[in-house]
Amino acid sequence: MNIKFIEEKFEEIYEELEKDVMKILNDQSLDKKETNLRVKPYSATKQILRNALDSIKLANRVAKENLDK
Repeated sequence: MNIKFIEEKFEEIYEELEKDVMKILNDQSLDKKETNLRVKPYSATKQILRNALDSIKLANRVAKENLDK
């Protein structure tokens, strides 16, 4: 499995998420509560993606260890 490629793709997704969050944060028409409500899904998505990447890395490491046995 090409972990480096997967990491690069996740980084691209993170960058897009951050761009969207910055648009929300720079929207002066939103109050603090609205801003937080709109940013929350992006934060949750980023955490889910981080967890998925960690799982992929773990699965890859375990697979390599099993092949070495």
